[in-house]
Amino acid sequence: MSHVTRVLSALEQGDPLAAEQLLPMVYAELRKLAAQKLALEKPGQTLQATALVHEAYVRLIGTEKAQHWSGRNHFFAAAAEAMRRILVENYRRKKTSKHGGDKDRVPLEEIDIVAATPSSDLLALDEALSRLAAEKPAVADLVKLRFFAGFTMDEAAQTLGISPATAYRQWDYARAWLFRELSEEPWKPIGP
Repeated sequence: MSHVTRVLSALEQGDPLAAEQLLPMVYAELRKLAAQKLALEKPGQTLQATALVHEAYVRLIGTEKAQHWSGRNHFFAAAAEAMRRILVENYRRKKTSKHGGDKDRVPLEEIDIVAATPSSDLLALDEALSRLAAEKPAVADLVKLRFFAGFTMDEAAQTLGISPATAYRQWDYARAWLFRELSEEPWKPIGP
Protein backbone atom coordinates (compact mmCIF):
# COMPACT_ATOMS: atom_id res chain seq x y z
CA MET A 1 0.00 0.00 0.00
CA SER A 2 1.47 3.36 -1.00
CA HIS A 3 1.94 6.17 1.48
CA VAL A 4 -0.75 8.23 -0.31
CA THR A 5 -3.21 5.35 -0.04
CA ARG A 6 -2.49 5.05 3.70
CA VAL A 7 -3.10 8.77 4.24
CA LEU A 8 -6.30 8.58 2.18
CA SER A 9 -7.44 5.71 4.38
CA ALA A 10 -6.66 7.73 7.51
CA LEU A 11 -8.54 10.69 6.08
CA GLU A 12 -11.51 8.46 5.39
CA GLN A 13 -11.47 7.29 9.01
CA GLY A 14 -11.67 10.89 10.23
CA ASP A 15 -8.04 11.61 11.11
CA PRO A 16 -7.86 15.44 11.30
CA LEU A 17 -4.13 15.51 10.47
CA ALA A 18 -4.48 13.40 7.34
CA ALA A 19 -5.65 16.31 5.15
CA GLU A 20 -2.56 18.28 6.18
CA GLN A 21 -0.32 15.31 5.38
CA LEU A 22 -1.97 14.60 2.04
CA LEU A 23 -1.55 17.96 0.30
CA PRO A 24 2.27 18.05 0.33
CA MET A 25 2.34 14.46 -0.91
CA VAL A 26 0.08 15.02 -3.91
CA TYR A 27 0.60 18.73 -4.64
CA ALA A 28 3.30 18.36 -7.30
CA GLU A 29 1.27 15.82 -9.27
CA LEU A 30 -1.93 17.85 -8.93
CA ARG A 31 -0.07 20.97 -10.09
CA LYS A 32 1.29 19.09 -13.11
CA LEU A 33 -2.22 17.81 -13.89
CA ALA A 34 -3.67 21.32 -13.59
CA ALA A 35 -0.97 22.76 -15.84
CA GLN A 36 -1.77 20.13 -18.47
CA LYS A 37 -5.47 21.00 -18.33
CA LEU A 38 -4.84 24.73 -18.57
CA ALA A 39 -2.43 24.24 -21.47
CA LEU A 40 -5.37 22.89 -23.46
CA GLU A 41 -7.41 26.03 -22.77
CA LYS A 42 -7.47 28.96 -25.14
CA PRO A 43 -5.03 31.81 -24.44
CA GLY A 44 -6.17 34.43 -21.97
CA GLN A 45 -7.31 31.95 -19.33
CA THR A 46 -7.46 33.81 -16.02
CA LEU A 47 -7.49 30.70 -13.87
CA GLN A 48 -3.98 29.70 -12.80
CA ALA A 49 -2.79 26.15 -12.13
CA THR A 50 -2.25 26.87 -8.44
CA ALA A 51 -5.80 28.17 -8.01
CA LEU A 52 -7.17 25.19 -9.93
CA VAL A 53 -5.28 22.76 -7.66
CA HIS A 54 -6.47 24.48 -4.50
CA GLU A 55 -10.10 24.64 -5.64
CA ALA A 56 -10.06 20.97 -6.65
CA TYR A 57 -8.41 19.97 -3.37
CA VAL A 58 -11.02 21.85 -1.35
CA ARG A 59 -13.79 20.14 -3.30
CA LEU A 60 -12.25 16.73 -2.68
CA ILE A 61 -11.17 17.09 0.94
CA GLY A 62 -13.18 20.00 2.32
CA THR A 63 -16.59 18.36 2.16
CA GLU A 64 -18.64 17.56 5.23
CA LYS A 65 -19.24 13.94 4.28
CA ALA A 66 -16.34 11.52 4.20
CA GLN A 67 -15.04 10.57 0.78
CA HIS A 68 -13.96 7.05 -0.11
CA TRP A 69 -11.02 6.50 -2.44
CA SER A 70 -9.93 3.01 -3.35
CA GLY A 71 -6.36 4.16 -3.79
CA ARG A 72 -4.01 6.68 -5.29
CA ASN A 73 -5.28 6.33 -8.87
CA HIS A 74 -8.87 6.75 -7.76
CA PHE A 75 -7.95 9.94 -5.90
CA PHE A 76 -6.20 11.42 -8.94
CA ALA A 77 -9.10 10.44 -11.18
CA ALA A 78 -11.45 12.26 -8.79
CA ALA A 79 -9.09 15.25 -8.82
CA ALA A 80 -9.11 15.32 -12.62
CA GLU A 81 -12.90 15.20 -12.62
CA ALA A 82 -13.03 18.06 -10.09
CA MET A 83 -10.67 20.11 -12.26
CA ARG A 84 -12.78 19.44 -15.34
CA ARG A 85 -15.91 20.62 -13.52
CA ILE A 86 -14.15 23.75 -12.26
CA LEU A 87 -12.96 24.62 -15.77
CA VAL A 88 -16.45 24.08 -17.19
CA GLU A 89 -18.03 26.20 -14.44
CA ASN A 90 -15.43 28.93 -15.01
CA TYR A 91 -16.08 28.85 -18.75
CA ARG A 92 -19.85 29.05 -18.25
CA ARG A 93 -19.47 31.93 -15.82
CA LYS A 94 -17.32 33.84 -18.30
CA LYS A 95 -19.87 33.29 -21.06
CA THR A 96 -22.62 35.08 -19.10
CA SER A 97 -23.37 38.63 -20.22
CA LYS A 98 -22.61 39.86 -16.70
CA HIS A 99 -19.00 38.81 -17.24
CA GLY A 100 -18.79 40.05 -20.82
CA GLY A 101 -19.55 36.72 -22.44
CA ASP A 102 -21.48 38.43 -25.21
CA LYS A 103 -18.41 40.53 -26.11
CA ASP A 104 -15.37 39.48 -28.10
CA ARG A 105 -12.24 39.67 -25.97
CA VAL A 106 -9.24 41.07 -27.79
CA PRO A 107 -5.82 41.54 -26.16
CA LEU A 108 -4.54 45.09 -26.44
CA GLU A 109 -1.41 43.92 -28.26
CA GLU A 110 -3.58 42.58 -31.08
CA ILE A 111 -5.90 45.56 -31.48
CA ASP A 112 -4.58 46.36 -34.97
CA ILE A 113 -4.74 42.80 -36.26
CA VAL A 114 -8.03 41.49 -34.94
CA ALA A 115 -8.61 38.00 -36.24
CA ALA A 116 -11.02 35.35 -35.11
CA THR A 117 -9.16 32.38 -33.71
CA PRO A 118 -10.72 28.98 -33.29
CA SER A 119 -11.27 28.17 -29.64
CA SER A 120 -11.42 24.81 -27.96
CA ASP A 121 -15.03 24.63 -26.92
CA LEU A 122 -14.90 23.14 -23.46
CA LEU A 123 -18.67 23.34 -23.11
CA ALA A 124 -19.23 21.33 -26.28
CA LEU A 125 -16.79 18.69 -25.05
CA ASP A 126 -18.46 18.60 -21.63
CA GLU A 127 -21.92 18.21 -23.20
CA ALA A 128 -20.65 15.51 -25.56
CA LEU A 129 -19.04 13.67 -22.62
CA SER A 130 -22.34 13.84 -20.74
CA ARG A 131 -24.15 12.29 -23.72
CA LEU A 132 -21.44 9.63 -24.02
CA ALA A 133 -21.72 8.89 -20.28
CA ALA A 134 -25.47 8.38 -20.67
CA GLU A 135 -24.86 5.96 -23.53
CA LYS A 136 -21.60 4.28 -22.47
CA PRO A 137 -20.53 5.26 -18.93
CA ALA A 138 -17.40 3.10 -18.89
CA VAL A 139 -16.16 4.65 -22.15
CA ALA A 140 -16.80 8.17 -20.80
CA ASP A 141 -14.84 7.30 -17.65
CA LEU A 142 -11.92 6.18 -19.83
CA VAL A 143 -12.00 9.49 -21.74
CA LYS A 144 -12.01 11.47 -18.49
CA LEU A 145 -9.03 9.53 -17.15
CA ARG A 146 -7.05 9.85 -20.38
CA PHE A 147 -7.96 13.40 -21.36
CA PHE A 148 -8.47 15.13 -18.03
CA ALA A 149 -6.31 13.09 -15.65
CA GLY A 150 -3.50 12.47 -18.13
CA PHE A 151 -3.43 8.74 -17.37
CA THR A 152 -1.62 6.40 -19.71
CA MET A 153 -3.75 3.69 -21.28
CA ASP A 154 -2.35 1.11 -18.84
CA GLU A 155 -3.03 3.34 -15.81
CA ALA A 156 -6.57 4.04 -16.98
CA ALA A 157 -7.22 0.34 -17.65
CA GLN A 158 -5.93 -0.57 -14.20
CA THR A 159 -8.05 2.12 -12.51
CA LEU A 160 -11.17 0.98 -14.38
CA GLY A 161 -10.42 -2.71 -13.79
CA ILE A 162 -10.34 -3.61 -17.50
CA SER A 163 -7.70 -5.10 -19.74
CA PRO A 164 -5.47 -2.80 -21.80
CA ALA A 165 -6.91 -4.33 -24.98
CA THR A 166 -10.43 -3.39 -23.87
CA ALA A 167 -9.21 0.08 -22.97
CA TYR A 168 -7.72 0.54 -26.46
CA ARG A 169 -10.97 -0.62 -28.10
CA GLN A 170 -13.01 1.73 -25.93
CA TRP A 171 -10.58 4.59 -26.64
CA ASP A 172 -10.94 4.07 -30.40
CA TYR A 173 -14.72 4.02 -30.02
CA ALA A 174 -14.69 7.18 -27.87
CA ARG A 175 -12.46 9.10 -30.28
CA ALA A 176 -14.72 8.27 -33.22
CA TRP A 177 -17.87 9.00 -31.21
CA LEU A 178 -16.56 12.37 -29.97
CA PHE A 179 -15.30 13.31 -33.43
CA ARG A 180 -18.77 12.67 -34.81
CA GLU A 181 -20.43 14.62 -31.99
CA LEU A 182 -18.08 17.59 -32.16
CA SER A 183 -17.76 17.87 -35.93
CA GLU A 184 -19.45 20.70 -37.79
CA GLU A 185 -21.31 18.40 -40.16
CA PRO A 186 -24.24 16.49 -38.69
CA TRP A 187 -23.67 12.77 -38.82
CA LYS A 188 -25.74 10.85 -41.34
CA PRO A 189 -25.87 7.06 -41.44
CA ILE A 190 -24.88 5.38 -44.67
CA GLY A 191 -27.54 3.28 -46.35
CA PRO A 192 -31.31 3.05 -45.94
